[in-house]
Amino acid sequence: MLDATTRSGGTAAVSPRTAATGLPVAVPPPAPALVPTTRFAARCARALLSPWSRLSLLVVLLASASATMLVLEPQRLLTDGWPDRLGGAVAVAAYAVAYGVCTVSFVPRPLLNLAAGALFGSQLGLVAALGGTVLGAGLAFCLGRALGQEALRPLLRGRWLKAADNQLSRHGFRSMLAARLFPGIPFAASNYCAAVSRMGLLPFLLATALGSVPNTAAYVVAGARASTPTSPAFLIALACITVPGLVGAVVAWRKRHQLRGR
Repeated sequence: MLDATTRSGGTAAVSPRTAATGLPVAVPPPAPALVPTTRFAARCARALLSPWSRLSLLVVLLASASATMLVLEPQRLLTDGWPDRLGGAVAVAAYAVAYGVCTVSFVPRPLLNLAAGALFGSQLGLVAALGGTVLGAGLAFCLGRALGQEALRPLLRGRWLKAADNQLSRHGFRSMLAARLFPGIPFAASNYCAAVSRMGLLPFLLATALGSVPNTAAYVVAGARASTPTSPAFLIALACITVPGLVGAVVAWRKRHQLRGR
């Protein structure tokens, strides 16, 4: 005996369980739409990761770091000395790390160089100061590149700003090497200017390491020999600090008057 489906010529099939029980199959309700929540999260993520939000974060970080350095007073190292529980290579490495963080926080490098010489002597002090210089420059460069470049590059519209950006982007190594050798250019300003440009990180660090040797060595030797101000080493170091500074001031003064004459 044929069933109704077979007699009507249809091809519909009924599962054995449904045919046996005769009950309808329950269909689960559709899941609620999550589109509004997803769109809101995407908007928040875009707002937090926007160029100006990242630049604001950079400003907050630098301001907080500077305020922290004002409270900690790192210049007390010149009077109180290094903690007794740290010594040898560990102390040199710890000072280099502290040096790098301080330079990001706009602590003057001459003060840190003098402290390095006074704490560790000429040789180890130079190692600590140069290590901290490269570390601090690298930290500032990476922070500026990640948080500030995208927001600040559209603002490079003036002739002098474009010229400086092109110089750093095309001739990064030699431009940064000259900036490190020239005593009148602030360390932090050159770091963030290089970060905003298209200069690579490796040429920046190499130029910083090579160009910072003369000035850093002069301050470190002066700090190491500060107890004997009449010694030849101290006088030579003082001359190496003073003469380039005077030459830089004269060159900057002449350039200023030449630009006014144009």
